[in-house]
Amino acid sequence: MAGSEMSIPETKVLAVASHGRRTPAEEVTELYDGLRQSYLTDFDMLLSGYAPSAAVVHAIGLIGRDLRYRATVKPGNFFWVLDPVMGDQGRLYVAEDIVPAYKQLIREADLILPNQFEAELLSGVSISSLTGVANAVRTLHKTYGTNHVVVTSVTVGDAAMADDDANKRTNSVLTVVGSSKRRDGSARLFKIEVPQLDVFFSGTGDMFAGLMVARLREACAQMNLLDRAGWVPDDDVEAVDLPLARATEKVLSSMQMVLEKTITARDEEMSRFGQSPGASVGGVEGLGATDSDSEGKRKYLAETKAAEVRVVRNAKHLVYPEERYKAVAMEV
Repeated sequence: MAGSEMSIPETKVLAVASHGRRTPAEEVTELYDGLRQSYLTDFDMLLSGYAPSAAVVHAIGLIGRDLRYRATVKPGNFFWVLDPVMGDQGRLYVAEDIVPAYKQLIREADLILPNQFEAELLSGVSISSLTGVANAVRTLHKTYGTNHVVVTSVTVGDAAMADDDANKRTNSVLTVVGSSKRRDGSARLFKIEVPQLDVFFSGTGDMFAGLMVARLREACAQMNLLDRAGWVPDDDVEAVDLPLARATEKVLSSMQMVLEKTITARDEEMSRFGQSPGASVGGVEGLGATDSDSEGKRKYLAETKAAEVRVVRNAKHLVYPEERYKAVAMEV
């Protein structure tokens, strides 16, 4: 409810993601072994994201299986959110052998968060319409048994605008499609449409996944599902009333508010670009700049820096999002 404080049971979450240098699988395993040796494995949830190799995907799988085994006597005490980061816009940015590794892993996760391209890779279903998205989600439920699926950043039909057409993109939308399966494996599909902002942001996928961990647990707690394996609601719960739908509504509202604030801050910073010799944003270039660094390159890097998502300074919008978006049932 808008204006209400986020009410979430005390939760311990293990987040596994590799950034910076490419962390080897052995190091991921060693870190978890250290946690086990110190009896620090009482995690309620696992959030796994980018993995630089198939070996790391395998190592994450071992961690997930161990945590689930430890929660066997209380099935609802462990929930795995998996973001299968592999690529976007029709292009892989990981090694090809990671795709089959993820196909094995998503059989064991409770919620997966692929984007449109990743949903195509995992399901084998081509997505050129909302019907295609729906069929991909149905395939993921049926083939892999995944309880919950959210396909992010879907652009199909009128929403799929050319990258060089800024005016059209300003008026286009992104569609998020989600589903929690029934006992027979059938999908309960919903969609939420949000305005597409004409800015490239880095890290929005991580932001979505992190917020989803908190909001889904909150929504499932409100429906008394935390002691149920997979947090799957009864079959008579309609798509728009699913905890997954309610969580997604709040996550998208928070994200849009933060991104709008980020755009305002970006524009303010860029208004100062070039005000002093060699300046980027709010100062001068760092050491090592050369005459070969063109003004266009400096401006591009400055715009990239200025568009860094302002999460911390807009934290209130994460806790108290406006009720901007409502899930709609999909009948396709």
